[in-house]
Amino acid sequence: MPLNILVVEDNALLARNLADAFDRLGHAADFAANGEHGLALALEHPYDVLVLDLALPGIDGLEVCRQLRARLPRRLPVLMLTARDTLQDKLHGFDAGADDYLVKPFAMEELLARCQALAMRHRDAALAVGSLRIDRRAQTVSRAGQALRLQPAAYQLLLALAEAHPRVMTRSELSQVLWRDEPPDSDALRSHMYVLRQALDKPFAQPMLLTVHGVGFRLDADV
Repeated sequence: MPLNILVVEDNALLARNLADAFDRLGHAADFAANGEHGLALALEHPYDVLVLDLALPGIDGLEVCRQLRARLPRRLPVLMLTARDTLQDKLHGFDAGADDYLVKPFAMEELLARCQALAMRHRDAALAVGSLRIDRRAQTVSRAGQALRLQPAAYQLLLALAEAHPRVMTRSELSQVLWRDEPPDSDALRSHMYVLRQALDKPFAQPMLLTVHGVGFRLDADV
């Protein structure tokens, strides 16, 4: 399962090694070298997993994790990296909101396996916005008990919007969901959003997919 991963790590060599490993396995990754930049990226983009170093310049990993839990509406899995291996250090990480903890030095295979496990664990649960229900595992969608048939691109866009709810997603973010960093030259996103709107809203009296002019799109709960 390809993942969209954010790595916040100030060790340039480790960051390069992680980039190479993720790229070999087909994962997309963004990198930040300090806490402020990492927090800004995590709040702005719909990542599957955050790999977060504890000792960072600026705000440290604990504070990044605390602010993320307070400010991000959806649950982003956090794998915390640290050279500190005492039980108390680990408990501080979990108290701040970390989901898993990996002590340096570590085997790259273990980090990759833990990222996959965290992403799968959080994707397994059903996601709800108003009367909208999304089953990530079965990739099925219903609204007000009525099954919706979505094309793959429309499903990916709806899932991203639901995970970001109630935040507005920019057109750039939504394009990245479908095409990563290589969007097509034509305005293909407009066509995909039209298809999604037809499936999601046309059979119902109240629209859920709202256009925020000059910014992007968001979902509005219908109940």
